[in-house]
Amino acid sequence: MFREAASVWNSLISSIEEQKQGHGNDSSRAKEKQCPHFLNNMNSTELGNSSYKLQLPCGLTQGSSITIIGIPNGLLGNFRIDLTGEPLPGEPDPPIVLHYNVRLHGDKITEDPVIVQNSWTQAHDWGEEDRCPSPTPEKFDKVDDLEQCNKIVGKNISQRHPAGMHSHTSRQSSTMDEQSVNRKYFPFKQGYPFVATLRVGSEGIQMTVDGKHITSFAFRETLEPWLVSEIKISGDLKLISILASGLPTSEDSEHIIDLESLKSSPISAQTPLDLFIGVFSTANNFKRRMAVRRTWMQYNAVRSNTTAVRFFVGLHKSTVVNEELWREARTYGDVQLMPFVDYYSLITWKSLAICIFGTQVSAKFVMKTDDDAFVRVDEVLDSLHRINADHGLLYGLINLDSRPHRNTDSKWYISPEEWSEGTYPPWAHGPGYVVSHDIARTVSKKFRENHLKMFKLEDVAMGIWIADMKKEGLEVRYENEVRVYPEGCKDGYVVAHYQGPREMLCLWQKLQVDKRAKCCGDSRK
Repeated sequence: MFREAASVWNSLISSIEEQKQGHGNDSSRAKEKQCPHFLNNMNSTELGNSSYKLQLPCGLTQGSSITIIGIPNGLLGNFRIDLTGEPLPGEPDPPIVLHYNVRLHGDKITEDPVIVQNSWTQAHDWGEEDRCPSPTPEKFDKVDDLEQCNKIVGKNISQRHPAGMHSHTSRQSSTMDEQSVNRKYFPFKQGYPFVATLRVGSEGIQMTVDGKHITSFAFRETLEPWLVSEIKISGDLKLISILASGLPTSEDSEHIIDLESLKSSPISAQTPLDLFIGVFSTANNFKRRMAVRRTWMQYNAVRSNTTAVRFFVGLHKSTVVNEELWREARTYGDVQLMPFVDYYSLITWKSLAICIFGTQVSAKFVMKTDDDAFVRVDEVLDSLHRINADHGLLYGLINLDSRPHRNTDSKWYISPEEWSEGTYPPWAHGPGYVVSHDIARTVSKKFRENHLKMFKLEDVAMGIWIADMKKEGLEVRYENEVRVYPEGCKDGYVVAHYQGPREMLCLWQKLQVDKRAKCCGDSRK
């Protein structure tokens, strides 16, 4: 991963130097390198032995969707949809974030039609198949609150079809004889057109066919939507059209009216902060960062520089994305670039960076949150003032009894080697927690002394680090805040998670108008 990060970083530096020397000013080249909001192809294509590929220069993000209209044809009507990434340096083949395989005549396991979902990497080969219909449906968990396989798939359904028309002229009417036909439901049928949409959620990718939810596929370790650089469709399919929409794209700063009010002031180490907030963000989450800048970063405490906010962002594998991120960082002054490619397994390094940064700017308290979390900064500060504990404090939604995930395909998989105990020490949920300065300082110190145990679940890692400090004599105060909602929004929230840009703007408007923390529509969970 360090080799990959070095390659990506060097590519970005080369691009920046090229632009400085005046080679990057060609307008057509600049336009070509922008992250598009959507991509489409409306030409009918017979795939046959070939495949269709659509490049995604800036990846996918939550809310992105890929809509495919096609007709299974050919001898078998089997077809595949692959969402692939860029190959790692030195590896010949790209990772497959999602392999969606439609087999209309079954396979070695079943003679019935089946959908097989999987992922592939050079290091781990194919993962465990998700089959729909599944031979073991009871083992499936929901993904984004949706079934991994709709229970109707593979089940007998009764359909009524017209059998014939009989005219009765004396009554001047017609009656239709109908007959009931039982068949097993399957969303794809040879020779029949379909409209299928893959949509990126927060936990995985959902497939809808002709308006009906069919499957969900949970993201697997290191395979995340930002990584996708290409859609590949192959097999016995007449591809009528494909549309990729909701793609990540940045705003043109030249067209932003309120630009100056969105910029952050430099932080002075000589002026201590009441609160430093580090925000986890992924490189191509341009819209989320803009939503944060326009909403809770407009609190008086932030604008008056008693609270500071910075986005901690790893590198993207796409130079196009990294160039836009670089321009964004220079424009707004609130992005801290991390020296690694932004895999989920590395996010604990961001927690460490937030602690180091918060210590260096002499913040009394250090907070970690996400770019899809709405933080009521005023209420966080009021709560910290009310608690009146500036040493040994962990403030947030405290989990006192949680266990490691042992499913190897889980994004949160933890091996016995990583954590041998059956439960974790107390920890606070990641969408929003605060530690006092002394804890952040100790985390930084232990890292410098090579005494910090890195653990890939960042919020649990903080709990582990604090538990170790407690063993060493620190008097720890766990302050539970039930108004931190990690699964959505509830009225009266302090932190509301899983809020898209529209919900963020709506929440901010409600605070300005109603002076109350009220949720917006579908953001309640």
